[in-house]
Amino acid sequence: MALSIGGRSTSKVGIVGSGQIGPDIALHFAKVLVPAGGTVVVVDISAEALQRGQAKLEKKIARGEKTGAFKPEFAAAMRGAITFSEDYATLEGADLVVEAASEDIDLKARIFADLEGRLSADAVLLSNSSHLEPERIFAGLTNKGRAAVAHYFFPAERNPVVEIVPGADTDPAVTEWLLAFYEAIGKIPLQVGSRYGYAVDPIFEGIFQAACQIVESGLGTVKEVDYVARAALGMTVGPFTAMNLTGGSPITAHGLTEMHERIGPWCQAPRILKELLENSGSSGMWEVCGRGETAAVAGERGEAIVDSLRGAFLGICFEIVDAGLLSLDDFELAIEVALDQTPPCRMANKLGVGKALELVEAWATAHPDFPVPGTLQAQAALGRPFDVSNLVEQDLEIGHDKAVRLIRIRRPKVLNALDGTTYRQLRRAFADVARDPGVVGAVLTGYGPKAFVSGADIQALAGLRSPEEGIAIARQAHELATQIEGLGKPVVAALNGLAFGGGLELALACTVRIGLDGQKVIAGLPEVNLGIIPAGGGTQRLPRLIGVARAATLLRTGAPVGSKDALALGLVTYLAPADRLIAVAVSVVAHLSAGKMRVPAPSTEPMADAPAELDALDIGHRSQAVDALLCESILFGLGHSLAEGLEHELEVFGRICALEDMRVGIDNFVQNGPRNPATFVHR
Repeated sequence: MALSIGGRSTSKVGIVGSGQIGPDIALHFAKVLVPAGGTVVVVDISAEALQRGQAKLEKKIARGEKTGAFKPEFAAAMRGAITFSEDYATLEGADLVVEAASEDIDLKARIFADLEGRLSADAVLLSNSSHLEPERIFAGLTNKGRAAVAHYFFPAERNPVVEIVPGADTDPAVTEWLLAFYEAIGKIPLQVGSRYGYAVDPIFEGIFQAACQIVESGLGTVKEVDYVARAALGMTVGPFTAMNLTGGSPITAHGLTEMHERIGPWCQAPRILKELLENSGSSGMWEVCGRGETAAVAGERGEAIVDSLRGAFLGICFEIVDAGLLSLDDFELAIEVALDQTPPCRMANKLGVGKALELVEAWATAHPDFPVPGTLQAQAALGRPFDVSNLVEQDLEIGHDKAVRLIRIRRPKVLNALDGTTYRQLRRAFADVARDPGVVGAVLTGYGPKAFVSGADIQALAGLRSPEEGIAIARQAHELATQIEGLGKPVVAALNGLAFGGGLELALACTVRIGLDGQKVIAGLPEVNLGIIPAGGGTQRLPRLIGVARAATLLRTGAPVGSKDALALGLVTYLAPADRLIAVAVSVVAHLSAGKMRVPAPSTEPMADAPAELDALDIGHRSQAVDALLCESILFGLGHSLAEGLEHELEVFGRICALEDMRVGIDNFVQNGPRNPATFVHR
């Protein structure tokens, strides 16, 4: 068996290096390969490193088993699928090999020379280098086209971002496959241009350098600057704590020294970093706050630390954008997810782009070699915020100068949940589809293998303070759905994963829905579990699509359905395997637009045989007050036109926003998660 993605099969993956990150990479591959019967081999010349790596991996599997993340049988299968060996011959037959050795260009060259002679000609070779350019790493290879950098981030089995860095000779088809492959196995692959350090590590190391320089200037101690940086930059841990956790001080010292020559003179290993390494070696630790300890700095000194950190951070970030290493949208996502901190455009927009520029200029004045990025200067001159897209759009040609627009919702950190910005961007995207004569229709899908759209933005719902605010939020969904229905061109929803709540309501407005085959759970309207109702058109479109009785059951119980049931209900029209989902969706759009296929649309008129009441139903713990209003919305819609029903649904949602149970349900979800039922008071 093998994992088939993008026309390539992967049944065996090799990892070279059992040090800091190799075992973590192996664990992630085991998780995704084991269900397909695949195997993973970790090779190292050091028996001691192999023992440590195997112990580390086993500890993480055991922890996952204890927490319930891994079922015992799956944990056992992972253990059986991973081999640790000193024998490079065990790599033979691997379809993909990731080198995770130390940052030594000569060592990497020897490893890849061996791999090229040992593996089949179509095996893909990757280096998990954190800094070195692919052109240097793979200089000795005969076939450079199959080689690229795939830079993971700590911890590699959980941090989803992977920088894909092709070299000048990397085959574009290999790059394209790597992006599809890593997305399919649950990562967020971002293509980055070849430059020393790539796109993200210069941020990690640059923030650390700036923090050191602030300490050296006397504004604060290591402990103080580390603590202040968390709030100033929206970091989970401060830059000095991050160095302690990753053991990154030695490689950062080397990286900054190299960046001084390869990127710019403002990069340099700080004096206090050199002193730490001279006095304590690679084991040196920075003095930071312990658990529960604080080191807040008030007054002008605290403000100066905050401003300095932000000025340095924004300047470093936008220099990378200036360099053209990746798109602004990709870069924003990379910083938010890989480093788990406030990304630059969001920070600049919140501060005001003019103020952000002032902070960078102030830092540059204090550090004359530091550049003021043109991207930030140009945006400040425009006098408006940065516009970062939550969508990835691509035209897929279908011949005769015609194309299908692929629109992907990309908010992987929240499983592609819909917020106000995303609604606005989707409306703009579909308006472009309607205007473009060369585009015959669109495929709407989500990013990654987990979710089409997981629902609406819970934080927005949690912040509701009035029925009017609730109606305004719901109206965004109504306007988008109505736009799609009236587009004049077919729109196919390709449900690549969960379509819950507002995600399913969005799909209901599309011409056709295609589900991912083999999903135990693919769709549902769980709003009643939160003390609200589907207010994006769900109470109106679902009964017209699958029938009153079946729709009422799903709406009132929040019960999810799997792929087969969704097909039987008529919720989806077709099912497709993951590697064919988009191709099938594009084909359906092409056939619909050419008149070769017809899909009857649900009636928008009042139902002639609309029931006067709904069948009795056990709704369990759910709110009886919410259920009564939900039933009212369903019944009203059946006896009126779709447009009238949709307007009534908004009015009902406003009334629900005034219920005590709405607050009970939302607060419970935010505080306790979806697996803990709310205790409703039925009013």
